[in-house]
Amino acid sequence: MMLWMILLGVATGMRTMTPIAAICWFMWFALLPVTGLTYWTASFVAVLVFTVFALGEYYGDTLATAPSRKNALPLVSRLVFGVLVGVIVASTYGEPLAGGILLTVMGVLIGAFGGYRARMYFADKVGRDFPVAVCESALALGMSVAALVRIRVDILRQAHQAVVQVFQRVS
Repeated sequence: MMLWMILLGVATGMRTMTPIAAICWFMWFALLPVTGLTYWTASFVAVLVFTVFALGEYYGDTLATAPSRKNALPLVSRLVFGVLVGVIVASTYGEPLAGGILLTVMGVLIGAFGGYRARMYFADKVGRDFPVAVCESALALGMSVAALVRIRVDILRQAHQAVVQVFQRVS
C-alpha cells in the first residue's frame, strides 16, 4: 500500500488533477470500494469536473506562461490535493487517514521538486519544453492508473483472504 500511495502523491506533484480524476473514474466504474468519505468521488459530476480540470491542466502546462510548480500557490494546491488523494485512498483501504496523508504528501514533494528538475533536464536535452511536458502528463496519468490498479488488486486480495479465513473458521 505504501508504495502505491507515494506513487499517487508523485503523480499529484507532477499534475495536480490527474490522480483525483483517475480516482473518480475508478470509483465511478466501481473498481474501488466507495466508503462514507469517498461517496462523492463515484458521481458522474466528480468524474466530469476533475477530468475537465485535468485536461485543462495538461493544456495549461504546455504554455510558456504556466507558473512554476515550485511557487507557493501551485505547490499548496498540489499539497491540498495530495492530502485529498491520501484521505480517499486510505479510506478505501480502511487504513488510518494520517498514514495516507503523510505518504501522499511525501510523494507530492518528490513529484513537484523532482519532476521539475527532471523536466528542466530533459527540456534542455531535447531543446524544447513542449514534448517533455506532454511526456510528463502521460507519465503522471500512467503512474496514477498503475497505482490504482495495484490498489484494486491489493483490496481484492485482502477481501479474498478474509473470506478464506471465515471459511477456515467455519470448517
